[in-house]
Amino acid sequence: MLNVREHGTHGRTVFVLHGGPGAPGSAGSLARRLGEQFRVLEPFQRGSGETPLTVAQHVTDLHGVVRQYSAGQRPVLVGHSWGAMLALAYAAEHRGRAALLVLIACGTFDPAARAQLERNRALRTTETQRDLLARCTSEISDPDARLACWGRVIADIDSYAIGEDAIGMDACDARAHQETWDDMLRLQEEGVYPASFARIDVPVVMLHGADDPHPGAMIRASLEPHLRRLEYHEWPRCGHYPWLERYARDDCIRFLCSRLAQDVPRA
Repeated sequence: MLNVREHGTHGRTVFVLHGGPGAPGSAGSLARRLGEQFRVLEPFQRGSGETPLTVAQHVTDLHGVVRQYSAGQRPVLVGHSWGAMLALAYAAEHRGRAALLVLIACGTFDPAARAQLERNRALRTTETQRDLLARCTSEISDPDARLACWGRVIADIDSYAIGEDAIGMDACDARAHQETWDDMLRLQEEGVYPASFARIDVPVVMLHGADDPHPGAMIRASLEPHLRRLEYHEWPRCGHYPWLERYARDDCIRFLCSRLAQDVPRA
């Protein structure tokens, strides 16, 4: 069974899916904020083990959590970054189980968007940040600690204006990250994603920061041909963590709470 943190006990059932992959707890602050108004579950995705991780395994794990905790509702899935990609993969595999998908700073689904992401990051990276990334690689031998170090620097690059310690992670799992991402890339190369998202029959809401190096317009364009009910909202002066960004966080939480409070049909 996955470790699942619970936030809030009333209102709609909402699952908050962390990013990474392999970064459990990275969406904890979002789950806590939403837990002030909703029943929020924050599952920690499976870590590395005897067999390589796959997207299919993560989807199966999430389905088990949804069945256990959905309490007769069709829940809302709110995913951040990789978690947004997982929400889409889940909804494509299990039609009718979720009532709404919210994709916050969704990851990329094609080589062009990934190349643009890397160009955007390169333009934003300072000399100090380059030195920090190099030190993460040269001075830290433990893969999990190295990923955590790298993740802290990348989070700073990807953000516009958030507090230095605003993003909390319980742990990092480098093998889980690599195995899961390798499998996602394989599925994209084989044409499974995003084509299979055409099976999704519920509203999908994309929330993105205009200053997120992840190119929101390109990611939206890659998804639009496959999603019948796609909404897109973007905030200026906002990076990869809208609920933490100084100039967007209040509006982001207001928008999320308003959207999640709309009627959700029961299972």
